[in-house]
Amino acid sequence: MNRSFWRGLAAAVLLTGCAPTLDWRELRPEGSGLAVLMPCKPDSQARPVSLASTQVRMQLHACSAGGVTWGVAFADIGDTARVGAALEELRASAARNLGGTETAALPLQIPGATPNPASRRVQVSGRMPDGRAVVEQTAVFAKGTRVFQAVALGTKLEPEAVATFFGGLRLLP
Repeated sequence: MNRSFWRGLAAAVLLTGCAPTLDWRELRPEGSGLAVLMPCKPDSQARPVSLASTQVRMQLHACSAGGVTWGVAFADIGDTARVGAALEELRASAARNLGGTETAALPLQIPGATPNPASRRVQVSGRMPDGRAVVEQTAVFAKGTRVFQAVALGTKLEPEAVATFFGGLRLLP
């Protein structure tokens, strides 16, 4: 991830300083076909990225609350044959961005998602650029040619909050 992404997340942390710790609300990012429960008001950004050997516009919606950064990103790959590779790249990037390793495979059930063997939810242990140890749970899934990555990242992840976040993901008809 580039520096502007981390600056955006730092800004989200500062902006949520006076808010209730977890203020759950439903977000339906335009053009995504996704509904997600977010525990804070997310900041949004979009940028071109290379994914599955093609340039796509990736949209990110992220915020920080309760010592955790919560985010969901999506892009339209435009080719069903590239979806599996895109999901694998998104999952692998979670460990790579933290210089970490996958430590657990977790259950993943996203209502409305297109079945794909590359759809997964994993836990990663790694480090932030400043050296702090962190844990991240990442889910990657798809609907048609749209690929999604949902993330919870922090020094400690509260099971109830993480279950609410990942359990609140659903793809709309």
